[in-house]
Amino acid sequence: MCRSIKTLFNFEPPATDEEVEAAALQYVRKLSGSTHPSKANEEAFDKAVAAVAEATRELLDALVTTAAPKDREEEAAKAKARAAERFG
Repeated sequence: MCRSIKTLFNFEPPATDEEVEAAALQYVRKLSGSTHPSKANEEAFDKAVAAVAEATRELLDALVTTAAPKDREEEAAKAKARAAERFG
């Protein structure tokens, strides 16, 4: 479930709100053990996703580095090559 959470820091262009939201959703899904909350838990689930997304955005905005930003396409190609090697 959490394998789809990707590194979001130090990319050019920076992580989008959609990427931050997707990572937050995956994190909350992993912690709660469910991909779709029941109606009774939906509000708590949604609040948790929003809180994690906000904390993630704050973290990304506060981090600093001297490293050059990574290229999204180059990193995607590396990941694809690793997957091809791993899964054939």
